[in-house]
Amino acid sequence: MTKRNVEAYAAAQQPLCVQNDTIPESLFQEYGVNRGLRDANGVGVLTGLTNISKIVSFQNVGGKRMPCEGQLWYRGYNIKDLIGGLGPQEFGFEKIAYLLVFGQMPTPEELAEFTAVLADCRTLPTNFTRDVIMKAPSRDIMNSMTRSVLTLANYDDQVNGGLGNSIRQCIRLISEFPMLAVYAYHAYNHYENNDSMYIHRPDPSLSTAENILRMLRHDMSYTQLEAKALDIALILHMEHGGGNNSTFTTRVVTSSGSDTYSTMAAALSSLKGPRHGGANIKVIEMIQDIKGHLSDWTDPEETSHYLRKILNKETFDHSGLIYGMGHAVYSKSDPRATVLRQFVRELSKEKGREAECDLYMKVEEIAGRMIAEKRKIYKGVSANVDYYSGFVYDMLNLPEELYTPLFAVARISGWCAHRLEELSQNSKIIRPAYLGIAPRHDYVKMSNRHDSPFPPAYLHHK
Repeated sequence: MTKRNVEAYAAAQQPLCVQNDTIPESLFQEYGVNRGLRDANGVGVLTGLTNISKIVSFQNVGGKRMPCEGQLWYRGYNIKDLIGGLGPQEFGFEKIAYLLVFGQMPTPEELAEFTAVLADCRTLPTNFTRDVIMKAPSRDIMNSMTRSVLTLANYDDQVNGGLGNSIRQCIRLISEFPMLAVYAYHAYNHYENNDSMYIHRPDPSLSTAENILRMLRHDMSYTQLEAKALDIALILHMEHGGGNNSTFTTRVVTSSGSDTYSTMAAALSSLKGPRHGGANIKVIEMIQDIKGHLSDWTDPEETSHYLRKILNKETFDHSGLIYGMGHAVYSKSDPRATVLRQFVRELSKEKGREAECDLYMKVEEIAGRMIAEKRKIYKGVSANVDYYSGFVYDMLNLPEELYTPLFAVARISGWCAHRLEELSQNSKIIRPAYLGIAPRHDYVKMSNRHDSPFPPAYLHHK
């Protein structure tokens, strides 16, 4: 018997799936369904309540809903105040993680204890790095992390349990995520790129941001500003409401009664999607393309001309998108981008990349105005956090393969907070409804089936 070629079979069957699975946009309007749980104005459908964070992008003015400067609140604290309250030499990741997970700002004693617990947990099971991370290394570090998280469950004597058990698991995962990401990259870089491999143990006396740079670099060196910029980037990515795709995934899987490891693996799988966690890489690629086509980075007319070509799908990736501009929720501004922008300027001075920084800011200014004019959208257009985070990572000389994993290293604190809140509420399983619109068919026996007798389902609605 000849072995069938599954690749060829799949390719041949693709038109059938497209034919029978395509639903016209008009039907969503006809049935009043908010696709992606967002209405035509971009407003999210409310599916739950949370104490963990709040996003503000509109305000009521004279009875009218008006766009306003974006605000992000962690447990009732404005993100700008949280970061602004840090001392020049102070790292805030651990403090903000405590705030998100436990719901209140720690005292100095509570922070010291929490930081010590995190440090104690910065270790992996015996031979885990060799037996799990180094075997079958992948360029997709997110896939490697997901595999590692699921495997860690095998080393836990109490995978399932109550709230207290989940708190323990969450603390361990917050501590372990940086190692899972960095070690996975080193394994890939060694086996796939034939580069040297070095596995540095984290230093219990250092912050999360410092340890990431220490573990990543062969000489374990970094500047204070480098570690500070990374710390700020991590804080800004820690949490962003219950409705973002990976956090909602966390809540959905938690509501089913699944364990912490499975829940975080699901969240990782959601975050790795380019529509969610991978956007900053596209910004880097776009800026590189712009730099390659401009003879004078300082010329606003030349810059405008090329950006218009991008919008018109004439160049770059022909998508018509200026990556890093605009946000599904924010209107006038993304507060995370506003905060990060000031550190971008400082870091560009240290790295001698001020001209490139100027280009980023010029593109932001021109693109925002240009997109608003062309698309005539309902709200303002401004840079989102992805626009500058990729540039920060690039100036820190971080490999692109780690951009999205670092997002996960930050967001794990938010995921844990939402999992614990969902468990504390003891809520029902999250189960939204889908409206079935396929027409009914009479069953035809196989012996009487010659050709597909029915047109695609959507044709019945024309």
